Amino acid sequence: MYVTPRQQEILEFVREFTASHGYSPSLEEIQQRFSLGSPATVHKHLKNLEEKGLLRKQPHRSRSLELVDIMPDASAPAGSVALPLMGFVAAGEPIEAVEQQETFSVPEHMLGRARSYVLKVRGDSMIEDCIQDGDFVIVEERTTARNGEMVIACIGDGAGEVTLKRYYRDTTRGVVRLQPANAKYDPIIVREGEFKIQGVVIGVMRKY
Repeated sequence: MYVTPRQQEILEFVREFTASHGYSPSLEEIQQRFSLGSPATVHKHLKNLEEKGLLRKQPHRSRSLELVDIMPDASAPAGSVALPLMGFVAAGEPIEAVEQQETFSVPEHMLGRARSYVLKVRGDSMIEDCIQDGDFVIVEERTTARNGEMVIACIGDGAGEVTLKRYYRDTTRGVVRLQPANAKYDPIIVREGEFKIQGVVIGVMRKY
């Protein structure tokens, strides 16, 4: 389940609005917040989030939006939580994210403070950080990062090209360097506005 940058922004707005007001925003308030063309566009985003299991609402009722919390399920081992497996991330050149409808069991102590999810790694650009092709990274959903943190970055216009790299902000040049951990790859240099941080990697798991 790849979440687009706009869908992620809507989730964050619903979370913040509900915490501040005690009730969820209306379709019109979401439309105004993001300058969307019509309530129908908002409805389409919300429907996609419902289908991905990240949001639920009661039909024919206003202000009934509710974020879906991550809950342990019966198939997850004791002491673990089933997180959504939200597709692939490139440890190499950016690739298009692939939607999936699966979960991945993660030990509770590896969860982040914010909503977390799992991505499967494709490529070898992070092998010097002990992340190999086929590994699973646990991602804490965040839109900002500190220098040196490993991030999931969506590059370009938000159409779905994502990559896994170390984040370094160069304030003197006004650019961000997305640094691989493999000498055969060059860093990706982008300016503010040319990419978005989708999350920060907080753990790695491997299946044998």
